[in-house]
Amino acid sequence: MTTSITSPPTYVEGHDLLAGKRVLVTAAAGSGIGSATARRCLEEGAQVMISDRHEGRLATTASELGVASTPCDVTDEASVQAMFDAAVATMGGVDVLINNAGLGGTAEVHEMTDDQWSNVLNVTLNGTFRCTRAALNLMYEQGSGAIVNNASVLGWRAQVGQAHYAAAKAGVMALTRCSGVEAAQRGVRVNAVAPSIAMHANLAKVTTDELLAELTAGEAFGRAAETWEISNVIVFLASEYSSYLVGETISVSNQRA
Repeated sequence: MTTSITSPPTYVEGHDLLAGKRVLVTAAAGSGIGSATARRCLEEGAQVMISDRHEGRLATTASELGVASTPCDVTDEASVQAMFDAAVATMGGVDVLINNAGLGGTAEVHEMTDDQWSNVLNVTLNGTFRCTRAALNLMYEQGSGAIVNNASVLGWRAQVGQAHYAAAKAGVMALTRCSGVEAAQRGVRVNAVAPSIAMHANLAKVTTDELLAELTAGEAFGRAAETWEISNVIVFLASEYSSYLVGETISVSNQRA
């Protein structure tokens, strides 16, 4: 019997790829890639702490997953340091950082305000930088670690109304490359994933049905990715299975063009 390619695949069971690892995931509240990644890391044998600026949703997600949590606003340096202090106090250290925090929005360049531009860049790019810097200082002392950044195919491709987001994600890719070659000398790997479209409740709230249909039509499978399909690649990059990858961005997409 043939299975339609538009149907989500069967969920893949864990194989202890992160057994014994201490994992910190940012922006992990709710139903998106962050919470799916935290769940997948647990299934792969890791000890997990999650963080988010939305404290109510964070507490709910932490309770559902049965993991430790700490609030964090990645636009604030003191908040980032407090998150890492909490991770060290709770888990004894951080072996893997998943930089998932990002902010979107839609505005064409001629109408985009300075605040719209700056807010997206500050969360998506500067926040990734702040968390990466804190993680590297911690991991350099350990002499090991892995950082996985969440970029986007828009770091390579164009989409109307997404200049700020695309610029931020392209910056995340460049940060990944440069920090990756620096960190490799200290036993730390930095890589990134670049999803095309992964459907979840938070995305549906801020995106029109028409745009979602248009984006999905561009995918070879004729469907959006499940969030856990993105998480599978994140786990691969966090694990020793990707031991030779440094500064790379893996596209998690099946777009025809």
